[in-house]
Amino acid sequence: MDVRIIHFYPDLMDLYGSRANVLALKRYLERLDCGVTVEAVLPGGGADISRGDFFYMGAGTERAARAAMADFSRYAEPLKAAALDNAAMLFAGTAMDLLGKTVREADGGSYEGLGLASFTVEHGKRRIAGDVYGHTDLYPEAVVGFMNKCGVVAGVETPLLTGLDLGFGNEKERGPEGFHWKNVFASQLTGPLLVKNPKLLETVAAAVYARRGKPLPVDRPADRWADKAYAVTEEQLRARAQAK
Repeated sequence: MDVRIIHFYPDLMDLYGSRANVLALKRYLERLDCGVTVEAVLPGGGADISRGDFFYMGAGTERAARAAMADFSRYAEPLKAAALDNAAMLFAGTAMDLLGKTVREADGGSYEGLGLASFTVEHGKRRIAGDVYGHTDLYPEAVVGFMNKCGVVAGVETPLLTGLDLGFGNEKERGPEGFHWKNVFASQLTGPLLVKNPKLLETVAAAVYARRGKPLPVDRPADRWADKAYAVTEEQLRARAQAK
């Protein structure tokens, strides 16, 4: 199976090793004998994204995210059409902000988001940084990551993480975090997310396969190093959460 990955603004939006999410998915699919092509979308490039199988944007500074949105708006209609057609997508860190209705900045300015979701984002002058340990309805294992943001996200009806035992969610401490609709996955957790969470990587890959009407192969190669790293992180963050 041939898979086309659309990577929006890999240079502009690449804080915290965000590019590794694409590399992790590419490697995972190639180990399943998929042919994988990664196409970078650059500002002003005018790429054709209509045949993408997976769409991705990583984290950037708040200023970089606004600059990205100035170009990203041109892809609103084809991206919404792809989402409705169950294409798999991941938006990490500040890229999640761009999916909503509006972003209000700390200086009082504001700009429109893509409108794929109805939530709004309001940036403040205080940064919210720290480890996160949470849960999703997608699978039993915990989700781990790190957050460094200055925005509060309001109005998310379908969060990716239904609750946190440790960390700040969309609007409050230990509240729901992220956004999930169809095969659109979004979270302000960085790290990168798919590297830190092997089960989420598998879930995203399964969404890519499902759109082609196929299940993930039963015999899948294991990545014992990724599994071991996750186990250590999960154990430590769970202990911290229980100690609070």
